[in-house]
Amino acid sequence: MTAIMRRELLAYFSSPIGYIYLAVYYVFSGFYFFAGTLYANTTDLSYVFGNMFTIVLFLIPILTMRLFSEDNKHKTDQALLTAPINLSALVMGKFLAGAVVFLLGLSITLVYGVIVAVFAPPNWALIWGNFVALLLLGMALIAIGMFISSMTENQVIAAVGAFAVALGLLLFDSLQGLFSSPFWSKVVSGLSFFNRYNDFTVGIFDFSSIVFFLSVSAIFIFLTIRVLEKRRWG
Repeated sequence: MTAIMRRELLAYFSSPIGYIYLAVYYVFSGFYFFAGTLYANTTDLSYVFGNMFTIVLFLIPILTMRLFSEDNKHKTDQALLTAPINLSALVMGKFLAGAVVFLLGLSITLVYGVIVAVFAPPNWALIWGNFVALLLLGMALIAIGMFISSMTENQVIAAVGAFAVALGLLLFDSLQGLFSSPFWSKVVSGLSFFNRYNDFTVGIFDFSSIVFFLSVSAIFIFLTIRVLEKRRWG
């Protein structure tokens, strides 16, 4: 698993993908930090984290589009599938590589906390809560994008598929108003990524939301393993 993770991290930064992802992440988060915190003369970083929800939804496909599709295209997946390596370790290695690059971008928010601490004590509990929420969201989206990447050899298709999922997650909340039944309305609310994430941005550290994002990650990691198993023995 460690060897796979190192291989993927090297691939991210031996090509423009890793640098482009981090540059775009830093530009958007920096803009929201300036507009919502520095310019507003506050130590509250909730504006940054709240707006990064949408940015992360559409940035994650950049990280995940090549995780498996590139190997599928160049047929190097056959070497990986026939190698004496556990498929779970293979998938987790790629997943963790994406998560590490995501974490490199996310860590800039802690720097913002240090910057505002120069002027006034920030609410570190709220900052760490938001940090954890964005990390959990990123992990869930990476797992989904990785699953999509495992089903195609075309990086563009993998990226478009992940973008479509991101758009679907944005529009998902609008379904809540279509149901008159309180039960189905509650179901939609419970499955909403935005509602789960937004609780953290306002200081609500809900354990069920942590379980939700971790469960989504685990489900799509498992599905990716199943796709590879089918390819290995198919």
